[in-house]
This record gives sequence, structure tokens and C-alpha cells, in this order.
Amino acid sequence: MKDDACICFLQWALPHLRMRWPGFRKVRGQVCKRVQRRIDELGLPGADGYRDYLQASSDEWGVLDRACRVTISRFNRDRVVLDKVGSEVLPVLADAVLNTGKNALRAWSAGCAMGEEAYTLVLIWDQVGGRDYPRLDIHVTGSDIDELLLRRAARACYAYSSVKALPETWLKSAFGRHGDEYCLEPRLRKKAEFIRQDIRDRSTMDPFHIVFCRNLAFTYFENALQLEILDYLHGCLVHGGALVIGHHESLPAGFTGFEPWSTQKAIFRRVARANP
Repeated sequence: MKDDACICFLQWALPHLRMRWPGFRKVRGQVCKRVQRRIDELGLPGADGYRDYLQASSDEWGVLDRACRVTISRFNRDRVVLDKVGSEVLPVLADAVLNTGKNALRAWSAGCAMGEEAYTLVLIWDQVGGRDYPRLDIHVTGSDIDELLLRRAARACYAYSSVKALPETWLKSAFGRHGDEYCLEPRLRKKAEFIRQDIRDRSTMDPFHIVFCRNLAFTYFENALQLEILDYLHGCLVHGGALVIGHHESLPAGFTGFEPWSTQKAIFRRVARANP
């Protein structure tokens, strides 16, 4: 499928999935390849034929939805944001957790893919934050809609391209080398669990102290759906908890339940809503 044809098709199809074209502009290549593969499987003449097929088959929209999942991830992505999380956010949250008498800081990585973000947070706690809080541990829940990615996340073995942004000392102390793969040490792997969840379903979750929702809802979803997801995330955080979004993302206007954590625009503190 030529690029122009794919762009035209996505601009038509994405609103039907409550998604927005601008979020897909830079990553459309992998989505277009999947769409073309599906067109070939169905034996259709091209994008126009697939559009007609979608209009005639409601079940096919679910297939297209799966084709639109973007799974680009790696360890230590957006390092500036993560450095701020380690140096400023986690200590504040840790003190708050200890004041409640609990012994675990609860974190959630939404849209975790193969677990790189979830394990990055485990490593930040292990290498930076946790040393000052020996009585406190971290537990990270990673969620994703793709079961294959979740199985890979639980295995916790990665190519060098996925871990190369980590400090060399972290790589040596936290991973074992197995052939061409770097596998996270079991003592760290057990600090994360992985569950299947579509964030759009907004299933019940116990409150977390910090939630990562990066390069997902606030990139790919339409504005109205973003507001619904933001309301859901607000309910999934303890008062004063932290929401971390992508470095190039912004929260939709009109929601009063979060305030900037500091000058770092990707981190927000949960506050009471002015107009719930």
C-alpha cells in the first residue's frame, strides 16, 4: 500500500476506533504494514476494498484495532523524566507510604509492552531510591492488552538494543548475559507482575502511588476518550500520587484533578477535583 493511500485510510478509520491521526503520523509505517497484510489475507484489492469490508463486517473493527497497537519501547526511555522520578518523586512518595505504616510502594505501568518501563522503575528503586528506605519495597504492576508481549515481559530477557540506554553499572549488576540476551536477575524480576488489561475498559484497580501512562492514551486516543482515561487514572491513584506521561504528551484540557509536580511537564500530582 502506498503511503498516501494508507494515510487516507487511517484518517478515515481511526475516528471509528476513538483514535486520532496525529498520534500515528510518525509510526504509521508499522501500522500500514499490518493493514496491508490483513488486506492480503482477505484477498481484497486495496484500501478502498478494506474500507468496504469494514463497513460490512462489524467484527473486523476489532482486527483493525489490534493492527493499530504501537509497541515501541525500551529501558530508560525519556531519561530526563525518569531521573526526576528517581530523585524527586519517589522519595516524596516513599515518605508518604511509610507514614501510613505500609511497607510497599505500589506502581502501575499501563501499556507496558514487554515490561521495559515496569522493570526500569524497579531498577530506579533498586539503584537510587530504595537505598534510603531499607524498610520499604516496590511492587510494579504492568498491564497490556497483548498476551504475547506479557509473556515476554514475565520472561524479562532482552536484546542489547532494548537495554543499551541503561547505565553500564546497572546493566552489569542487574542483568545476566545469556547468549545474545540480557536477562533481569530474579530478585528484581519478582518485584513486577504482569496482567492483561485494555485501559479503555477501565477495570477496577487498587490505588497506586505512581502510575505511568506514557505514549498511549495521550498520544493515540481522541480527546473525549483521553478525558475518560484521565478520570479513570485519577481514581486509580492515592491522593498526592504521581502520574507520569510521555515527554512529548500533554493532558487534555478541562480536567482539574492533577497539578504539575514541578517544572517537569510530564509529571503530575493527583489532587482533589474542583468539579468532579
